[in-house]
Amino acid sequence: MSLKVILDCDPGHDDAVAILLAARQCEVLAITTVSGNAPLELTTANALLMCQLAGLDIPVHAGAEGPLLVPAAHAPRAHGATGLDGPPRPDVHTEVASNNAVSVIIETARSHDDVWLVPVGPLTNIALAIRQAPDIVERVAGISLMGGAVGPGNVTPTAEFNIWADPHAAQIVLAAGVPLVRMAGLNLTHQLCVGPNETAALRAQGGIVPEFVAGLFDFYLAGYRERAGLDAAPMHDPCAVLAVTHPDLFTFGARHVDVETAGELTRGMTVADERPGTDATPNCDVAYRIDAAAALELIIDAVCSYG
Repeated sequence: MSLKVILDCDPGHDDAVAILLAARQCEVLAITTVSGNAPLELTTANALLMCQLAGLDIPVHAGAEGPLLVPAAHAPRAHGATGLDGPPRPDVHTEVASNNAVSVIIETARSHDDVWLVPVGPLTNIALAIRQAPDIVERVAGISLMGGAVGPGNVTPTAEFNIWADPHAAQIVLAAGVPLVRMAGLNLTHQLCVGPNETAALRAQGGIVPEFVAGLFDFYLAGYRERAGLDAAPMHDPCAVLAVTHPDLFTFGARHVDVETAGELTRGMTVADERPGTDATPNCDVAYRIDAAAALELIIDAVCSYG
């Protein structure tokens, strides 16, 4: 529990799992929410719901209602109208600690020299914090983000959703000079998938949280079967948590990564310079491989621990 993190998220089925995993693997100082998979009101309610179900005493702070420059876009096709469609949804009784997520990120980074920022949604909150308080760039332990791809995208042929949803924020973060940035993109996260076996394991465990997550997996898997004919669904966001808590499970490559902000066909594309002998200075440790079996065991054990 010596690792301190702020989890910046837009729950989202895989974000919900990332919350449960992070709370077991490190000290989560705050959860900050952002518009992304669903509008901010819903992503915030979903973060509160997961904390309520799991009995987590973690403050939730609402953040940016939309991207810096482009119109807000959401992902109901993947996550449903609420962002957490699937199981019966209990009423949320807990409340946000504040509506000032950006200020909380700044203040926490200034008061802790070793806090990790773990954004697993659009990077709007992180970019705003860096723009308002550039000094935090040198104060944070690092940024571990889920986003981008070295290869095909998912929301467009070239772009992953989190980066595409706010490309200008992503470029600000990657260009800020943070000494340590780890990137878990689609090329990595599609190696870590859940399927019917994991859903069955959660139901066998029983308990409110494992049963709820099993219901989330049912919905999430059904979407992948319908869209791609697959009986497995990637756990994108937990990868960014594990890149902090278990970096030994990953193979990273130091790369210079830029974000296309204006391309008509390539908006949100993460352009990693993989040229041999390039003079480009690396600004990101790109994750290329993961020990999927070990990572999946950690995720399922974390969820089952709430049973």
